[in-house]
Amino acid sequence: MSFESEKNAGVSGSISMPSRNLWFLAYTRPRLEAVAQQNLERQGFETYLPFYKRLKNTGEAMAAVFEPMFPRYVFFRPAHIAQSIAPVRSTRGVAQVVSFGHEMATIGPDSLDVIRQLEQERNAADAAQLSALSVGKVVHFCHPAFEGLEGLVKSVSTRRVAVLLELMGRPQLVSVEHHQLRAV
Repeated sequence: MSFESEKNAGVSGSISMPSRNLWFLAYTRPRLEAVAQQNLERQGFETYLPFYKRLKNTGEAMAAVFEPMFPRYVFFRPAHIAQSIAPVRSTRGVAQVVSFGHEMATIGPDSLDVIRQLEQERNAADAAQLSALSVGKVVHFCHPAFEGLEGLVKSVSTRRVAVLLELMGRPQLVSVEHHQLRAV
């Protein structure tokens, strides 16, 4: 995947006549990716805001959350060849249109398809596949009963992790929830 300049992609430098196949990149205000996307769509632009599924420790359990894959960025392109991208600069939620000097940053549809494929694969993954905890990893316990202890992951399921640790000079297998461990 690579960003190209309009000049390198064979597009004239005019901001009002973008290529129909190329996507542009808007840099958004902090945590306003969805607002920018919605406002761009209201203006008739096609948009793409890829989301990334990850596990987040809520304090009580691990929960799957979806966050922007590229924080503060939204891909967009005109719906038709005559549509100007100039209004994007003043769109609510957008800080600026990404450019390299005087040339607009663009990305081709093939590169965007790779991002879409990655997004689909990642979002279809289950909790065990997303977990940073895997068999053979060394972990620290966050659980108050085992705080400060270190162990070795023996197995991982969607709900619990089996960890081998040494207690009183003997190896013990302890089963705890994901959020009670931190990978070293």
